[in-house]
Amino acid sequence: MQLSELDATACAALVKSGDASPGELVEAAIARIEHHNAELGAVIIPLYDEARAAALDAPHGPFRGVPILIKDLVSTVGGALHTGGLLPLKRAGFRHANDSHLVATLRRAGFIVVGKTNTSELGILPSAEPPAWPPSRNPYDPSRTTGGSSGGSAGAVAAGMVPIAHGNDGGGSIRIPASCCGLFGLKPSRGRISFAPHLGDVNGGLVNEHVLTRSVRDSAAVLDILAGPQLGDPYTAPTQISRYLGELDVPARQLRIGFATRHLTPDRGLVESHPDCIAAVAHAARLLAAQGHKVEPVEIEALHDPEWVPRFLAIWVVGVAMELDEAAQAIGRPIEPHELERLTWALGELGRMITGPGYAESWRWIHRVSRRVAEFWTRHDLWLTPTVTEPPPRLGTFRSPDDDPLAGIFRAADFAPFTAPFNATGQPACSLPLYRNGDGLPIGVQLVAAYGREDLLLRTAAQLESAQPFSHPATRR
Repeated sequence: MQLSELDATACAALVKSGDASPGELVEAAIARIEHHNAELGAVIIPLYDEARAAALDAPHGPFRGVPILIKDLVSTVGGALHTGGLLPLKRAGFRHANDSHLVATLRRAGFIVVGKTNTSELGILPSAEPPAWPPSRNPYDPSRTTGGSSGGSAGAVAAGMVPIAHGNDGGGSIRIPASCCGLFGLKPSRGRISFAPHLGDVNGGLVNEHVLTRSVRDSAAVLDILAGPQLGDPYTAPTQISRYLGELDVPARQLRIGFATRHLTPDRGLVESHPDCIAAVAHAARLLAAQGHKVEPVEIEALHDPEWVPRFLAIWVVGVAMELDEAAQAIGRPIEPHELERLTWALGELGRMITGPGYAESWRWIHRVSRRVAEFWTRHDLWLTPTVTEPPPRLGTFRSPDDDPLAGIFRAADFAPFTAPFNATGQPACSLPLYRNGDGLPIGVQLVAAYGREDLLLRTAAQLESAQPFSHPATRR
């Protein structure tokens, strides 16, 4: 097999056996990025010199010498340009002095950072098309989005530039690009991975960190490395006693799995997902049933409450306003409307209109309805849904016109109604690449578990991967 076809675990095994050196893995990744990135727009900040230097003395961790990319949002790479998709930060050449805890931990495990990846502006939209950088293009069809906001990371892994890349998820931003690019993407439970040292949480706990991978085992192994609290964290997820990687070999037991494909819209009521997405769920349900699980159609009525979108947005827009204020402080001047997407500016202005009691009341509503949602997991082990409601859209789909600056966010809400609720409830969820439509485009399915049960998600995902091994036909050599 070509290096571009291997997952991170297989790449690490080559180094451990002496069949490849860290330097060789890094040079191969750099060559693939240089060859394919002009077309795909995945890597926006190359860090090749730093990567080559790191490969000379790579730590002897479990992923020694394996190249990785870091999303240009939230997590920081010391000394590297950090923009969050914002043109003003790019023009100012803004940099953080130090690695974040996540990046430092990945380095200690032996990973070598070869660059940073594209994201939407402040991670708002589910497509990596910020004004600051060229758009990320889907390796399966370059006219289509990679999804977002971790779209650059997903495109790079799907194309085989690197075997693994970092992402974060505040409304689906790991799972959505995993679906669009045919990858495995796990959003862990709230508080599972620390935001140290710069942050306690992001948007009150909506955002979570992890990676996009070509295999379940890579996701589990990296979660073993990253999980756990750091000094000063405001809260942490329940401790996992056994290693996540070990969970993949636990014998299967029969699970109770519900599935649904309908979602609520503000103007049309409950509507069905695209036929391709329904077919993907049906296919996954058959695979699960063949594994001996009890699979049945079940709606979660609490998710059909029309208050979800306005409550979620009330919290999100306050976060946008705060991030814009912090960016202005970082560059030492106000950010002007013409420097942002019209949607980002509009959301920031809405955020400044939310009162303190209004923000707190939205969280209180979400906490109350989250208890109703959680009741589902007293009767079922997992819930199966489409990850998104349609195949990967064409680039430009989420752009807001001049006369309707909020159009993009409502289009995004209709595209990803199954992902955002579990950022609000804090539950772990993953997208699995089990289906492609007649055009060859990947269509992911989502599995959701009770809070703290990443072990069950990973175990079930591994069963599905064993029944139908993940394939990555968009890999470039």
